[in-house]
Amino acid sequence: QVQLVESGGGLVQAGGSLRLSCAASGRTFSSSGMGWFRQAPGKEREFVAAISWSSGRPFVSDAVKGRFTISRDNGKNTVSLQMNSLKPEDTAVYYCAGGSTSWAAGNYNYWGQGTQVTVSS
Repeated sequence: QVQLVESGGGLVQAGGSLRLSCAASGRTFSSSGMGWFRQAPGKEREFVAAISWSSGRPFVSDAVKGRFTISRDNGKNTVSLQMNSLKPEDTAVYYCAGGSTSWAAGNYNYWGQGTQVTVSS
């Protein structure tokens, strides 16, 4: 059984930082990758970033480029999202996803339960 478990969400003031982590168990994504999406109330799920497991090449959305960094730890089978210079518009539930590096949520086969990130102004 494949499980993705996120951690690291919380409440932070604008301009602050948070680090999200996602631990995968039950399989590895060595032939594909993992990503992060977010969903704010009343909005569609939005691509944030993804990373190729083999090469480590990151893919980052324009909305967070220069502020968020995605990384992976092959040995621990985890993917992390370092979020700096947070803005109130970054407030959302953040989801970890496995099985692709695509911006399209439909291309991922596995999802975590989500972790809330709230940025106060």
